[in-house]
Amino acid sequence: QAQLVETGGGAVQAGGSLKLSCVASGSITGIYPMRWYRQPPGKPREWVASIDTGIKTDYVDSVAGRFTISRDNRKNTVHLQMNSLKPDDTAAYYCWMGVGGFDYWGQGTQVIVSA
Repeated sequence: QAQLVETGGGAVQAGGSLKLSCVASGSITGIYPMRWYRQPPGKPREWVASIDTGIKTDYVDSVAGRFTISRDNRKNTVHLQMNSLKPDDTAAYYCWMGVGGFDYWGQGTQVIVSA
């Protein structure tokens, strides 16, 4: 079993920055691929960024160049640095970890970007 806890959400004006963090804990050991997803109000959840067990990253086009995903394996933590935020980035952001075919999700953290 694994538990994921996201922090760092909040309200910011357009053009601002936020850094989300997701800490993994529980009985599972090892390093696994991790992702960030988001769910805007009234819309389905969408993938935002991925990082594999090393340093390979990938981003949805709408955030590429503005968001950076990174991980600290010693602290079982993945981060999402979000710069140049836009109102369209307003959403609940969720952390995901895949372990042997099982999906683990955090509870989400809210990001609100005002114009």
